[in-house]
Amino acid sequence: MRPIPLAAIRHLIVDMDGVLWRGSQALPGMSRFFETARSLGIRFILATNNASKSGAEYLAKLRGFGVSVTLDEVLTSPQATAAYLARHAPEARVFVIGEPGLAAELRAKGLQVVNEQPEQATHVVVGWDRALTYDKLAEACLLIRRGAAFIGTNPDVTYPSERGIVPGNGATLAALRVSTGVEPLIIGKPQPEMMRQAMARMGGSPENTAVVGDRLDTDILGGQNAGLTTILVLTGVTSLDEARDSAIRPDYIFQDIGAVADALQQANT
Repeated sequence: MRPIPLAAIRHLIVDMDGVLWRGSQALPGMSRFFETARSLGIRFILATNNASKSGAEYLAKLRGFGVSVTLDEVLTSPQATAAYLARHAPEARVFVIGEPGLAAELRAKGLQVVNEQPEQATHVVVGWDRALTYDKLAEACLLIRRGAAFIGTNPDVTYPSERGIVPGNGATLAALRVSTGVEPLIIGKPQPEMMRQAMARMGGSPENTAVVGDRLDTDILGGQNAGLTTILVLTGVTSLDEARDSAIRPDYIFQDIGAVADALQQANT
């Protein structure tokens, strides 16, 4: 499918880490992007693979940067995972590796989290966990080996922190994959489930929706897997040289989210 022109974009699915901020530092043009999208009537969903925070926590972080969005404009891989399980396995009893936001999203969809009684688990859901321990890995390994379904919120092997590139959830999934011989079902990018959920929220379609991200292997590939136009920014994981050398080719490349805003403004004038 050919990329749609910038002037045809009416809906955006925008990554956050490495696009809007790195750790606690806002990236250039972040506020300008939101002002431009609102003024042009472009709807957006902020869709992140980062499983460490709930949607409400992301709203609070955005407010700290002086940006106001609604909860409906945020979609995290925990939210997408919870929605998927609520639709396909509403009786699931879940052992969780992850931070409090992941368990909170699962419970919000009526799913039972059984970390205190892991022997009851029918599913193991794994998200990024900065308090990861060997005991958590061992418990998850045993459960998966006994037949519990293995689900990963997202496959990102690294995370762009303010200190630099550090291990992401994909590193945890890799440990469980090699110790169980089981491949996880991935809900987040690059699988198309999150993109489809985001488009459904906005009423978007491939003919008027684009994805903005900083990673070729999740954001850009995820957009391509959903048949969407893709926009890479160079403020996160992927460098310009990597983008030029990769088999995964974004439709547009901009230096940062501010440059995306400027291009959208120009295309609509």
